[in-house]
Amino acid sequence: MKHVIIYKEKNRYAGWPANYGIWSWGDEIVTGFSLGFIDQNAKGLHPRDKNRPFQSLQVRSIDGGVTWNNQLAPLVIPGNIGSISSEEHMSFSYGMVSERINCPVTHKGGIDFTNPDFAMLCARSGLESGAESWFYISYNRCKSWEGPFILPMFGQKGVAARTDYLTYPNIDSNKLTLFLTSTKSNGKEGRVFCAETSDSGESFKFVSWLNAMPKGFEIMPSSLLLNSGVIITAVRSRNSFGNKNSIDLYRSEDYGKEWIYLSTPVKNTGKGGNPPALIQLIDGSLCLIYGFRDAPYGIRFITSQDDGYSWTKEKVLRDDGGDSDIGYPRATQRSDGKVVVVYYYNDSFQPERYIAATIFDPK
Repeated sequence: MKHVIIYKEKNRYAGWPANYGIWSWGDEIVTGFSLGFIDQNAKGLHPRDKNRPFQSLQVRSIDGGVTWNNQLAPLVIPGNIGSISSEEHMSFSYGMVSERINCPVTHKGGIDFTNPDFAMLCARSGLESGAESWFYISYNRCKSWEGPFILPMFGQKGVAARTDYLTYPNIDSNKLTLFLTSTKSNGKEGRVFCAETSDSGESFKFVSWLNAMPKGFEIMPSSLLLNSGVIITAVRSRNSFGNKNSIDLYRSEDYGKEWIYLSTPVKNTGKGGNPPALIQLIDGSLCLIYGFRDAPYGIRFITSQDDGYSWTKEKVLRDDGGDSDIGYPRATQRSDGKVVVVYYYNDSFQPERYIAATIFDPK
């Protein structure tokens, strides 16, 4: 097992790769993160300076996660605000995305989901009522991005998109499924729904709720299309009392039209909760990775040999985090079978939040 620092700089706050996504082509891996400044007097979980705008960075490795190059994400962001997720600096108000410079437009269709170098990135303007979402596409392994392109509101008060999608190159080359988080009836986040385009991105339609009425909230899905055609989606969950954070699994056998609750493989992710990174390994087994926000703070994972019906005991990748402000992983498997998981982290008695990767054998 090997730990690698991707980005770390004094007095900087680097965080939340799960807000971006991860894409890989063999040992070439691309992901992103948000970069701001530390404010050690800030209240709440994240000691970030809300009065200074964040930027979106993109990182690339061509050697399976051992070394990384950082750059500003090559994106046109509505309002030229620097970050694809403006809730990170909530003291700013940028208004509706339709009223900003470089506002998202409707895609004309014809997206080639079968292109071997295709990638899609989803973004949002907030988390609660009024949140709008858009997307970008790339045909050159994220070296450049087309967009922004608007996503509909799907009849909801707010839609907070993070990157989670499935394509069907051997079934329907015009189809793509999106997993999105919307507001509940009270305007607060969150419940997860499934949407799709069947005309190569010209239009998107609502398909189904994974759980129409969660007792607490469910957000930040991570989805897989298994070889059997079954879809498995893991979601970040919290009970109605706000004091229990877990990861739940849902299963669909009809490409997202209907869902059943499968299990709660992770019953505690710690203070505030943490999103799942769910991947299918080369041998067909599943690997679920997450940040653990109670002491000892760190990164953990579990595996399943039966499509998510049962899981191993959790294994610890690291437990040396400085406090609960860690995690938000995204993961992929290298050509040699080792898994690369990217996350944000901190060290004891150090204010900086930094981006790290762990390379490990999931067996």
